[in-house]
Formats: sequence, structure tokens, C-alpha cells
Amino acid sequence: LPSRHGQFHFWSRIKLGWSLRKENYQQAIVLTNSWKSALPVLFAGIKKRIGWRGEMRYGLLNDIRVLNKHRYPLMLQRFLALCMKKNAKHPKWFQTFPEQLKQKTMLSEQKSLLPIFSVPEVDQQAVLKKLQLNVNKKILALCPGAAYGPSKRWPPEYFAEIANKKIAEGHEVWIFGAPNDREAAEKIASLAEGKVINLTGKTNLSEAVVLLSFAHIVLTNDSGLMHVACALQKPVVALYGSSSPDFTPPLSEKVNIQYLRIECSPCFQRECPLKHWRCMRDLTADKVLPAINSIEGEA
Repeated sequence: LPSRHGQFHFWSRIKLGWSLRKENYQQAIVLTNSWKSALPVLFAGIKKRIGWRGEMRYGLLNDIRVLNKHRYPLMLQRFLALCMKKNAKHPKWFQTFPEQLKQKTMLSEQKSLLPIFSVPEVDQQAVLKKLQLNVNKKILALCPGAAYGPSKRWPPEYFAEIANKKIAEGHEVWIFGAPNDREAAEKIASLAEGKVINLTGKTNLSEAVVLLSFAHIVLTNDSGLMHVACALQKPVVALYGSSSPDFTPPLSEKVNIQYLRIECSPCFQRECPLKHWRCMRDLTADKVLPAINSIEGEA
């Protein structure tokens, strides 16, 4: 559905539901907790509609589960639980997954929960040719966007500071993002004196995934591209501010999380309610650079 975070688009959701009727789906799992997200599956005529209780969705859903946040601290666990039978008993490894992911001591069953994706070489070469790119150096990928809102975005000047230091070491820097990330990307590029390749708004999602597969290391906000980079098994330095790695962690063993845990974080707000944005401002480039160098040394 072509709508951004916070947009309702009532009639578009109903239209989407009607368009799905011809597919004769028998079951739908609504992952998000909003009222609007349950609209399409109702109008699609899907018989079994599963989701967590919230926003008075009685009638829209007919298999409503009550969420135990302590039992399922991770979003991943909450999504997977909806795919299981109601009140199903879970194996111990499913319950201990959050802590063992954090400690990087996962069992083989737990590692099976990690998304893994690979890009065929033919796709790599096609996208390089289309965008007239060459891969002659180590690539530092910067992902300065976060669709949810400004509070999840690390300052562009900090990204630029990292870019300049890694360029001086011989890296090539690629900036990734959607069209609405262009302002931040252009600021990074200008502060890096044009020594970066700004791909923001120049790729679709599939092409961005392909290009991320060339990255030697990825520096990213808590965003969709962060999870893509993890699925590609790239070394990732993940920047957290208003959100929490205890809820939506990067699902990878090749990750270094940078999170200050100041007293007001996580607030999960789109914009800083206190107007100081310290969760990101205080996480300076000098604090993040050692993490980049460390994970790069492990690659």
C-alpha cells in the first residue's frame, strides 16, 4: 500500500481489500496493531483474520490474541507467535532467543530464525551496469534515513565525519535511501566534499538490496535497510536513539549496536518530545568510529 507512516488512506485500504477478493485467501495475519491495518483483510473477504488485540479491532479480526509483552519482548517473537496456534507452547530456545541473540550465543535452532538473503551475480552485474558503478575499493554503505521519523535519524554531519575518515583510509562511500532521504544525503555529500556516491532516490528497493550486497561495512539507523544489510550478512554498525535494540534488534551476529540508553530513551516517538534529541546528538562520530573499525577488523 503506497502510504507513509502515520497516513490513513481509508478508501485506498478498502480498495486494496476488494482487489484481493479474487485471490480467495483463507487466512490473514495482521502483524501491526493498528485499526487501519486490519481494514484490507476484512474487505478482502478473508475468513480467518489473526492479530493482536488493540485499537478496538473486534469485528475486523476474528482471531484476536492477547499480547504478553514479557513473554514476547522482541517484535520478531510477536510476529512468529501470530503464525502459531493460539496459546501454543513454545520450545525453551524460542523463549531464550532475545538474550542469546544479544550475547551472540545462539543455538542452531535460534539461528534458523535469522533472515538470510543472497544476491545472484547476474543481478549484481546488471545493476552495476545500469547505474554505471564500479567496485574497485572497499565500500562503506551509509543509510541515513528512517521512514518512521526524525527521532530515529543520526545527524547528517556525523555521517559525513565518518565518511571523510573512511575515505581518507581508502574506502569508497555509497549513500542509500528513498527520495525523502535526499536532503540528509545531499548534506552528507556536501560535507564530504563530493567524495561520495549518492544513490538516494536513484534506486528502487530491489536495486538497493543488490547494491548493499557489495558493502564491506554498513553504517545505518534503525531502519528497513538495516534489516536488509543484516539479511545479506554484512557487518553492520546500527545506530539507535528513540527506538530500542531490545525490541527491534538487528538480526545478525555481525553487528555492533550503538545506543546510549539515556534516561528518556526509548520514547518511540517520531520526533523528540523534549526537543533536545540527545539520544542521537550525544552519540558522536568519535564514539561510533571505534565500533566501525572494530567490526571491520572482524570482517
